[in-house]
Amino acid sequence: MTLFDEFEDAVRAERPVALATVIEGPHPGAKLLIRPGEEHQGTLGQPDLDRVVARDAAGELEAGRTLVRHYGAEGQAREEAVSVFIESFAPPPQMLIFGAVDFTAALARVAKVLGYRVTVCDARPVFATRQRFPMADEVVVDWPNRLLEKVGADLGPRDAVCVLTHDPKFDVPAVISALATRVGYVGAMGSRRTTDDRNRRLLEEGVDPAHLDRVMAPIGLDIGARTPEETAVSICAEIIALRTGRRAPNLRDGDGAIHAGGVQH
Repeated sequence: MTLFDEFEDAVRAERPVALATVIEGPHPGAKLLIRPGEEHQGTLGQPDLDRVVARDAAGELEAGRTLVRHYGAEGQAREEAVSVFIESFAPPPQMLIFGAVDFTAALARVAKVLGYRVTVCDARPVFATRQRFPMADEVVVDWPNRLLEKVGADLGPRDAVCVLTHDPKFDVPAVISALATRVGYVGAMGSRRTTDDRNRRLLEEGVDPAHLDRVMAPIGLDIGARTPEETAVSICAEIIALRTGRRAPNLRDGDGAIHAGGVQH
């Protein structure tokens, strides 16, 4: 079986994998297969080049990026003796939405359009039903901290946790558990008063103030959203802006009313 065959098998099984191929340089067509937590397979023709490319490919795989990178003959940076095409396949990013509330269905729909695998979680079985959220990949009846204990180790920079409740006994454990993971985005819904109260509770529970800076609350960009659908767009836009490093007017760092017209969610 060739490395490309192994790459295809991993893609079909939805396991993260990257394939690096020399497209310009001393060994055109040479390939290196990279899988998280495993030794790389194959060679690009030079051991130091293999080591550097495997390291870089692991980073591109975590970010879900496919691109061409350039190296010296032995993997030196800022040289162009070798051009390597790094083809990454990562499973769909995950979005965990905590709280089966009015905004949840709209956020789940927008997230699915963006390619997320969506899980809706609420401890109340009467609200967390497949009938209410048919667009979600999974609907879980459980407490958020217990779900995150199960799946938190699998969350990474491409993933998102959105807490849409206003109940301290639900959203405080959710935020604390999310901050214990490597998830790229943690957002929490609420008015500025709700956010201040939640932040106080989080600090009382021992959350490091520096870690609290990871929480985007009030959640979303400041676009004057009013409806659940508009709010969902503002949340997803904030996730994209944070992931791409773009500056955008978010509600957390602003002041005044959350919605146009002074409506608070």
